[in-house]
Amino acid sequence: MVSGAGRDQTPLPWSVCASFARVRWCLSHKYDPAAVRLADRHYNRRSPGTPQCAAPGANLILVSDCGRAVWITATPQYVWHAWPGAWLNTLFRSEAAGLASELIRDAVAATRAHFGQPSEFGMITFIDRRKVRPTMVRGAPVWGWSYRKAGFREVGETRKNKLLVLELLPTDMPAPAPARPRSMHGAPLFDPPAATGVSQV
Repeated sequence: MVSGAGRDQTPLPWSVCASFARVRWCLSHKYDPAAVRLADRHYNRRSPGTPQCAAPGANLILVSDCGRAVWITATPQYVWHAWPGAWLNTLFRSEAAGLASELIRDAVAATRAHFGQPSEFGMITFIDRRKVRPTMVRGAPVWGWSYRKAGFREVGETRKNKLLVLELLPTDMPAPAPARPRSMHGAPLFDPPAATGVSQV
């Protein structure tokens, strides 16, 4: 499948993905068709089919260099939870792009390189246990297993919707490591011009 810009949007085979170096993430933007396509298949996607994959505000959108994973870090100004100032991982989806815990660690490293020093609360993510299948660990159900393997710890749940909260403190984060310049999957190597009304990342 070829995009309007003439680029093949088909993700690379898993064997090719696995051959890439550890740092797999590339900078993207919320209108990147590759990111949107993956986000549409994530359980927390509110409006599948819309042309963007992130809410307004400061976001870091990453797409793996094999086109099979997407990650979004948000820095919301107003929050309704007990971890103000924390970076919020709003979406992570990997479709055989590699070991999930490594992808998470690399995305955190890219987030540090992009946004700088984290707050005392580091980074958090929410998991809806009603919509996610747990991993059975020694006979017990565990939600967010890949995040836990990446260093996140369970710190409670939200009052609203009872979402599980996992947190990665700054002391447990990997060193900053910038993402690659631009995703090549399904998006031009430039952002849409400002005149179109599309916000640039």
